[in-house]
Amino acid sequence: MEKDKIPQDDGALNKLTREVGYAVDNSGKYTTELSTGWEVKKEALGLAWNDIEKRISDAKKKVVNKEASPLYFFMEWRLMDIPIVASYTGFWQWTVKRHMKYDVFQKLSDKKLQKYADAFSVTVEDIKTMHVN
Repeated sequence: MEKDKIPQDDGALNKLTREVGYAVDNSGKYTTELSTGWEVKKEALGLAWNDIEKRISDAKKKVVNKEASPLYFFMEWRLMDIPIVASYTGFWQWTVKRHMKYDVFQKLSDKKLQKYADAFSVTVEDIKTMHVN
């Protein structure tokens, strides 16, 4: 691709970052050029974010229906999985899974909830009420 043909389409991340693309300069040598994004990538990211938003919405419904604890919602909201939450909190993975059960969550101490709050960068009260900024 020639240097002047590097895509510069507005993307989801163009205000935050740029990506490096490789192009051929006037002398025929490969060089790097910054790109703000391209349409295909924008669409792919849009589909991925739609999927993430659906997962968050589904998690919220499960918590409201008492099928899961608020930890499940925050895990989806912060794009984390059980191994990541376990590593941030110091709990065993099986313990995190157990805490994701609504009835078990209701009995957790504020000290344990604080570990989760720190991992999700929220307050204990936010976890209890599922409040997000």
